[in-house]
Amino acid sequence: MKESFRTRLKRGDLLTGTLISLPAPEVAEILAEAGFDWLFIDMEHSQLDPPAAQLILQAVDQRIDCVLRVALNDEIWLKKALDTGASGVMIPQVNSAEDARRAVQFCKYPPQGGRSVGFARAQGYGFKLAEYLDEANRQTAVIIQMEHIQAVTNIETILAVEGVDAVLVGPYDLSASMDHMGQVEHPDVQAAIQRVRQACQAQGMPLGIFAITAERAKAYIQEGYRLVAVGGDTLMLGSAAKEILGKLRSQSK
Repeated sequence: MKESFRTRLKRGDLLTGTLISLPAPEVAEILAEAGFDWLFIDMEHSQLDPPAAQLILQAVDQRIDCVLRVALNDEIWLKKALDTGASGVMIPQVNSAEDARRAVQFCKYPPQGGRSVGFARAQGYGFKLAEYLDEANRQTAVIIQMEHIQAVTNIETILAVEGVDAVLVGPYDLSASMDHMGQVEHPDVQAAIQRVRQACQAQGMPLGIFAITAERAKAYIQEGYRLVAVGGDTLMLGSAAKEILGKLRSQSK
């Protein structure tokens, strides 16, 4: 039986993924075939909604683990995301221990939380309800994002919340919250990221981050990050197109 994404995450396996923002299942299929470990399906900063995200999960057909980033730390968003059958959810703007407890409450069935029971794809539309209810709390990953300086300030109390499985740093929003919009290499931003890294590693909390380039991702991996999202569908498409045009136009001169 295939090991769950959460098991691999908690064990500290290196999991390399990429961001999906286009509502095109074929794109996700291509990236699954490319060999990524997981897909970071973004419902926060894209036109994707739960039905579109579910079509992506159906297209990749368990060939790759999918983590859905919801738009809000909200019960409706989280239950809809989990009911697609995703391997995990990612919750943005978790800035306090109370935010973290709220996320866990909505993601875990009783007695660990208060998630309500549905009959959706995750539960085999009812045919696998008992099996899913028995396994969901153990197999579904709850990943919170550190993307505001307030979260950095509260990092120790956030990490103490039971039920949080991993932390993923959002460097760009973090830089904006520190009045250094987009300057992820600014010394203050890097110091904040290092504080999160050190706190997570001290507590044995799996740590993730987003990187635009493979070179930056390599540096993060050397620092101990194990849940790494590199680039994304739109970035790869644009980069490949520019590379091809650059080669053709340089040759024609």
